[in-house]
Amino acid sequence: MANIVPFRGVLYEPAVVGDIQNVVAPPYDVIDQESQRALHARHPNNVVRLELGLEHPEDGGSENRYTRAARLLRDWLGSGVLRRDPHPALYYYTIEYRVPAHRSGASPVRTLKGFLSLLELEELGDGRIFPHENTRTSAKEDRLKLLEACEANFSPIFSLFSDPDGRVLDLLGKSVNVDRARIQFHDDAGSCHRLWAVTDRNVFTDLAEAMKPQPLFIADGHHRYETALTYRAQRRQGRSGGEKQPYDHVLMLFSSLEDAGLTILPTHRILTTPLPSPTQISSAFHECFLMEEFGFNAGGEASARDRFLRSLQAERGSRPAFGLALRGHRAYVLLRLRPGHPALAKATVRDRLDVAILQNHVLTRLLRTKSDEEAMLYSKDDDEALDLVLRGSAQAALLLNPPRVADVQAVAAAELRMPHKSTYFYPKPLTGLVMHVMKE
Repeated sequence: MANIVPFRGVLYEPAVVGDIQNVVAPPYDVIDQESQRALHARHPNNVVRLELGLEHPEDGGSENRYTRAARLLRDWLGSGVLRRDPHPALYYYTIEYRVPAHRSGASPVRTLKGFLSLLELEELGDGRIFPHENTRTSAKEDRLKLLEACEANFSPIFSLFSDPDGRVLDLLGKSVNVDRARIQFHDDAGSCHRLWAVTDRNVFTDLAEAMKPQPLFIADGHHRYETALTYRAQRRQGRSGGEKQPYDHVLMLFSSLEDAGLTILPTHRILTTPLPSPTQISSAFHECFLMEEFGFNAGGEASARDRFLRSLQAERGSRPAFGLALRGHRAYVLLRLRPGHPALAKATVRDRLDVAILQNHVLTRLLRTKSDEEAMLYSKDDDEALDLVLRGSAQAALLLNPPRVADVQAVAAAELRMPHKSTYFYPKPLTGLVMHVMKE
């Protein structure tokens, strides 16, 4: 069962740190080196110093970014930078945002709603917690070192549950004064984040009953969930039974699968290693794909780009299609899977997805070695991906349409995993807004 547990969250004290916008951060896995340094410079108490500290040349076993994070956490709790709430709570959380890179008229405004709570950990595949993406060992090793050092969750795992009539989130929304959020600010992208603490025990009871039978689908945070399971197993060694401990739980944001405020952005592939010639690529793809070119000269690139991207987006949900940009090739290429292609015959729900067909039938024809794949970059932004190729900073860009929420749900329910970097759920819950610190 999905066992939701109210908790005494640890939050920044505005009277000490000032504007909360300056101390929170995006999830660690979307922070590149440039933004990591910028967040460090933004405020001496920015949560990136805990979640993704800078490495130093002299780092070793007893002094490194993990031990520094643990020391900072103790100092900030002791000095009042961070304070633990006096009573257990659930935290109602909304994000009002504009959909980025929207090409069909004005970018719409949406509001994602959810709540932050602890979840009692369950083994994947044994209960009601369903992942949908593969994970990588190096990321889990990094997160485990941080968890061992700090004994804290600084950012929530993002999960989805089915709430078609809005009953769960309405229950929380009606229990707060929506006009007086405890925390409210705009982030760097202009999105408005609002947070309320719900301490009514009757709401706890009603919400726990409503959530108990719900399967949960992990949207973001697969590495952190698996790391939490590993950490729990370590801490349980030599312990049998007894009361639940803080490490038996993990911090999670719960949002509805049916929420109109939920957006999935595409995760485009950017190739940086040498590729076959355009002629060789055309020959390699001819058997699998129908190919349409959107040619351009020096003055017509913007128009060709717009037509190309609109044509790609028009294919979403009808058949697998990909956009291809090649360095030095004065045309964008739309690849549509040929009707009746064997890739769709007797395929699993996972293998019919665009991202799986890209992995199995496109990248295998373009990349020569495993190291070529490891050198691949990712972007959620159409224009960023194409500009890298146009400027000569990348060899190629492969653009995808995003999967639908129903696709992710179907893959997870079938206990399958999508390829790495298959989804980019948007917007992202912030790191440092509410934290789960296990030590009192």
